[in-house]
Parts: sequence; structure tokens; C-alpha cells
Amino acid sequence: MITLTPNACKAVSRFISTATDPVAGLRIVVSGGGCAGLQYNMKLEAEKQDDDNVLVIDGVTVLIDPYSAPLIEGTTIDFVDSLSGSGFKFENPKAAKSCECGQSFAA
Repeated sequence: MITLTPNACKAVSRFISTATDPVAGLRIVVSGGGCAGLQYNMKLEAEKQDDDNVLVIDGVTVLIDPYSAPLIEGTTIDFVDSLSGSGFKFENPKAAKSCECGQSFAA
């Protein structure tokens, strides 16, 4: 369904290990917004929902809701740390266009 690069897995694992509350997994959501119409959101989630798609990638549990799943099918998520900034980068083959920041897209 999706791919987390080794750098992304390390970053998520680091965030989970420093969380003060219990974490069921990393939730990836697509919602309306951003300059291209749809945007990616990620957060550490305390509980899994009954209808979530659950993936375990290199020990990282990823939770994806049924609406978001088809929109991010085939997406690769990387974590980039550079002098110009750090953060998650999405490479989505279903994106018809993306904005400069890489955080929003049009399907």
C-alpha cells in the first residue's frame, strides 16, 4: 500500500519513543486543504479505529482511514534532514499535481 523509507521509520520510531502518552501507531490522513486541494496529515495516535487499514513497516504501525487509503496507495514517505529544513516528504504516484512544499496535492 505505502512505503516508509528507512529514514522515515527511524524518525517515527524516535517520535514514538519520546511520546509521553501510549501510541497505537502513526496515523496518516488525507484531508481537504493546502494549496493543491488535498493535504497530508500525520500524527501519533493513541487508539486504532475499527475501520483502519493497519500496516506494520519495519516495526512501525501505520494507521490509515478508509477515505485516505485509496488516495495514498503507492506513496513513498521519506524523512529528509538538511540545512534547508527537515520533515517528511511524500512521493505519491496518484498526485496529478503537488505544491512546492510537498505537503499538498491534487488527485
